[in-house]
Amino acid sequence: MEANLNLYHIFYTVAKTGNISLAAKELYISQPAVSKSVAKLEAVLDTTLLQRSSRGVTLTPEGSLLTKQLESAFASISYGEEQLRKINGLGIGQITIGVSTTLCKYVLLPYLKKFIQENPHIRVSIACQPTMETIQNLINGSIDIGLIGETQDSKGLSFLPVMEIQDEFVTTKRYLENLSTRLDTDIRHLYENNHAAIWKEGTFLMLHEENISRMYIDAYLKQEAIFLSQLIEISTMDLLIEFAKIDMGIACVIGNFVEKELAEETLIKLPLATPIPARKIGFAWKNQTNPTTPVHKFQNFISSHQECHP
Repeated sequence: MEANLNLYHIFYTVAKTGNISLAAKELYISQPAVSKSVAKLEAVLDTTLLQRSSRGVTLTPEGSLLTKQLESAFASISYGEEQLRKINGLGIGQITIGVSTTLCKYVLLPYLKKFIQENPHIRVSIACQPTMETIQNLINGSIDIGLIGETQDSKGLSFLPVMEIQDEFVTTKRYLENLSTRLDTDIRHLYENNHAAIWKEGTFLMLHEENISRMYIDAYLKQEAIFLSQLIEISTMDLLIEFAKIDMGIACVIGNFVEKELAEETLIKLPLATPIPARKIGFAWKNQTNPTTPVHKFQNFISSHQECHP
């Protein structure tokens, strides 16, 4: 037979008050119930803990030893309860978000700025990683939230779209001028009519083929029977944009993230016979009935702050 926490609590109360009657009043139980509980604890421990007399009770050496240990134990419990109340009151906790470098910079940061302002006591950890890794980590539970592109490979996950993105092929006027010179073709004809020579002779800057965005574009090119003969793979969207701006070639980028460059004509869009279908990005999390308080707060936040996207 093992002693339960309630028996220890009753004994500790008797030890603090030094009186069965006072302990009973503090515990809101009868004196016989207190005496019976102490006797039961002594039987379980096979040790005499209290010396009883008409003037009250005194602790045996064994009782004093146990009381000191219980004092530390119950202080730890009280501290834990206090911390839980603080967590619930202030919203203290931690949340881990998985996101690609591109989406972190262009989409997540505006959300984080407002979320942290509203929830300053929640610690946010960011795991910058490819989208496929984010999806896998959501499924195995190593991260709480993911910012991903909508995909069919996200079974078991809830997905809340927050914006629609449009992939575009962009380049510079100078690059097209240079390309038209090499091809001995009028640039307006080359640009306005999406001349097949662009696909055959142009240098295309693309993300690595394991990237979700690259997979999406590869599917589009296959459907349109377009083959890129000169291809340079780049690791990040930011580098794609920067390399395109220095006339290295035609980059496939997310148009939403180069609006300033397009407005200033630092970059120009390559007209497409068939536009690339738009796609959605959003926050995802593993389907579960009891998310932690910080995760629940973030879920509610993004549901009510969809205006945060660029």
